[in-house]
Amino acid sequence: MRVPVKFGISTFVTDDGIDPVSLATAIEDRGFDALVIAEHTHIPASRESAYPGGGELPDYYYKTLDPFVTLAAAAAVTSRIELFTGIALLIQRDPIVTAKEAASVDLISGGRFVFGVGAGWNIEELRDHGTDPKTRGALLDERIEAIKALWTDEPAEYHGRFVDFDASYSRPKPVRQPPIYIGGNSDATVKRVIRHDAGWISNAFPADVLAPRIQQMRDGLGHDVPLAMFGTPVDADYWRTVDDLGFGQVALLLPSVPRDESLRLLDEYAAKVAQYRG
Repeated sequence: MRVPVKFGISTFVTDDGIDPVSLATAIEDRGFDALVIAEHTHIPASRESAYPGGGELPDYYYKTLDPFVTLAAAAAVTSRIELFTGIALLIQRDPIVTAKEAASVDLISGGRFVFGVGAGWNIEELRDHGTDPKTRGALLDERIEAIKALWTDEPAEYHGRFVDFDASYSRPKPVRQPPIYIGGNSDATVKRVIRHDAGWISNAFPADVLAPRIQQMRDGLGHDVPLAMFGTPVDADYWRTVDDLGFGQVALLLPSVPRDESLRLLDEYAAKVAQYRG
């Protein structure tokens, strides 16, 4: 019998919202299963890339804390919840440094780190990091592979078109091989999930969008794909839908608001989850 869907909290942690320590302890105290953190390094002042959600880019995009620093703070004050990047923009990150940061969070937390990664949507942002939009998919693949090598091998080496380093020592190693979830909603995302035998972290799409993507991944892998979600609405009918689709974890979207308002919302969310679970 399949385990019912788990509930985490997803959010953009900002410089004017609830602090990471208060947030993490509140999430764990209320029985949630994960903290899922978004990433944007910066937002270029001149931007042609359309916001995927439509309309103006929300204010919190301009104020996000670094996800690994945030999750390290959360790791230090919790003992149970998973600590999930949702998603780390790996096309904007040095893979050697990122491998060390991720392994460090995993070590500090006792093996609770989950590595959500993706290519992102903000073309101007990724260009500022020296990334060519035309080759960002291939770059993402190589950086995933290189990080897995750095987590696993001692010494580790990787030789690709975009990532190339000779045998090197990199510690700490993670407590476990952190699960990898890949974000996106395209045929390229499906191929990437299959290539890396990874999970899929989706946005809160309608069932008629989610179901065919999931089936594509299952067909390609020959087995079930681990499924997680960022930005899940507080809607019991939607929870039943994604539970039936096989999602192992959803993360309810917490607005980026100050501490007292965040705690009030978390109380509301916890009560609704308790009611849903019966």
